[in-house]
Order: sequence, then structure tokens, then C-alpha cells
Amino acid sequence: MTDSLTERQAFMILNDLPNIGPITLNRLLGEFGGDPREILVANKRRLESVRGVGPETSAALLAWRTHFDLAREEERLAKAGATFITGRDEGYPKLLKEIHDPPIGLYRKGNYLFEHPCIAVVGSRRTTLYGQSVAKKLGAQLAQLGFCVVSGLARGIDTAAHEGALSVGGKTAAVLGCGIDIVYPPENLDLYRRITETGAVLSEFPFGRKADKQSFPMRNRVVSGICEGVVVVESDVQGGAMITARFAGEQGRLIFAVPGRIDQPSSAGCHQLIRDGATLLTSVDDILNELNYLDGLRPKAITTEGESSVLEQLMPQLSEPERKVAAAFGGGSLLGIDALAAATGLSSPEVSVALMSLELKRVVSKRADGTFEARN
Repeated sequence: MTDSLTERQAFMILNDLPNIGPITLNRLLGEFGGDPREILVANKRRLESVRGVGPETSAALLAWRTHFDLAREEERLAKAGATFITGRDEGYPKLLKEIHDPPIGLYRKGNYLFEHPCIAVVGSRRTTLYGQSVAKKLGAQLAQLGFCVVSGLARGIDTAAHEGALSVGGKTAAVLGCGIDIVYPPENLDLYRRITETGAVLSEFPFGRKADKQSFPMRNRVVSGICEGVVVVESDVQGGAMITARFAGEQGRLIFAVPGRIDQPSSAGCHQLIRDGATLLTSVDDILNELNYLDGLRPKAITTEGESSVLEQLMPQLSEPERKVAAAFGGGSLLGIDALAAATGLSSPEVSVALMSLELKRVVSKRADGTFEARN
């Protein structure tokens, strides 16, 4: 039967075997030339020659048929309208491949392929109205700028962030700490369905797997691994969002924290993160500034004669307000929001939204004096 397995089926079997972590699975794949089918036909001695593979792991691999019903799992996939993707598939988030323990596969509902950069917005389940308002606003603004807003579908901050992105027709993705067939919390069933319509719901866990103390941290590393940065809106010092922030630091991601009241326990975690070096977040501008700073440290592509500029390449994708604002920077002008409003006939809020989007698309950059200029 092993000879008739497809590569995807073999990945699914390996992903769902109990008590074999992603680090061990990735190490096995490296030792067996990246072919999961070779792992499933290897003998005990060969398996245990791989560092980290002991008798318990080799026994699970050799007896995979007793642990995993492939036909039942594929039937569940079809019934749920879900797919199982691997790191070799288009829809597997690119940044997630870079972490040291990426899932070898993900269950996915929804057709979003993570073409745009992602920002995670996470926080406490027991949140304040202030926290919910901030998370929803951030979710909406980030989505309007073209980011995919990633969170965990939990109560509180996660729910508000997803709702914010959906409220403006933006992209959002939920990463679950349970099987993709389980909606937790159950009151988020409608939100789950709306996310799958335009975004994606992801889980590395097999059908029927319930959330527990092990699965939530595993989920959190995927949330941060997908993203350019993580925003913690509200969290106590022991909250799950703090675990996500810790993973973000280990993965080299940007970490942002929203300040709150000093007497509010739900903000204590954010204040600790800020003391430890996270960027204090007061608006979406703070995220754009950090991303632009990092972009400035990366080598720039040299434009040769006859090649189109970045602006010329992006022009067909720009909205009408964005085109008007971009055109105002002709001749190397340095312009503020008021000057741009006068030059374009747009309102100041319209100019601000267009500028944020153009910053994200690397068309303009903000100077220290508050004015903007076109990027070379």
C-alpha cells in the first residue's frame, strides 16, 4: 500500500502521527531526500540512525497504519470542503517555511493563497472595550492597506481583529489550535464561515483534535511564523499572546505592543513587552515605519536603462486617490498632507489613507519632519 501512496498522502500521514514533533519530522525529511514516502518504508535501524529518533518514534512510524486511517481522513477532507497543503504548495505561507520548526503540512479551508504580507493582531480573551475597539480598528486599517490580518479566532482581541478586517472587505486568516472541523469558541461559527469565504482558516492538527495546553502554543508559533510582525493589543503577563510574542522574537519578526492603563491587568503584558524592547504602537503608521526602516537596510535592486520604475509597474494597481497623490510628487517634491490635499483636491483623510497605502507599496516614504517624498 505504501508504494501506491502519493507524496501528499504520505505528508498527511506523517503530519498526523502522534507524539512526533515538526522538528523531528523535518529532520527525517532532510535525511530521506525530502520524500515522505521513503520515511514510511524505512526499517527500524535506518529510522533510528536519524538524530532525535528513538524507539518510540520509530515504532509509531513503522505502525502508522494502526494510528492513521487514510481513507477516513480523505473522506473528512472532502466532506469539510478542506484541503491539505504542504510546503511545496502555492498556498503554504512563504514566511512560515523559514522558521526552524515549520509544520510539514496544514489543513486549510478557504482559497486565499497568502499573496500579501501578513500582520498578526493578538491578545487576551478577557478584554476591555478599549482593547476590542483598538483591535478592530487595527484590523480594518491593516486590511485597507493590503495586509492580511492573522489571528487565532479566539474570544476577545482575536475576534475583534478578524471582524475589523472583514468590515472593510479585507483579507484575514485564522490559525486554529484544534482540528479544522472544530469551531472554538462555538459562538464564532459565523465568523469562521465568513473568514473561509474570502480568507483562510488553517490548522496543522488532524480532524477531531481538541485544543489543549500543547496545541495552543503550537498554534501560536504558526501565527507569528506566517507574519512580518505581531501586534499585542491586550494581554496579562502570562497570556497566550505573550507566547506568540516570544515566538515572534525567536523567529526574527517585528513585535508591537499597544499601551494601556497602568492599573489594568490586561495591559500588564503589553507594558512588559515595551520594557523589553517591543515597539510601542499608537497607530498603523508605527508598523509602516518599522517595515520601511527594515526595507531600507535591504539591498536595493538597480534599475537599468529601459526598465520601468516601481511606480510605473504599480500604477495599474493603484486606486484613483493613490494615483493623484503619487503624481503630486513629480520633480522630487517634499509634501505634507495639507499640501497634497490642495494639490489633489482630496480631503485630508483621503490623502492620509492613500499615503499609508503608498508607503506600504514602497512608492513614497515619510521623512523625519513629517513630510513625504517619492522613493527612488
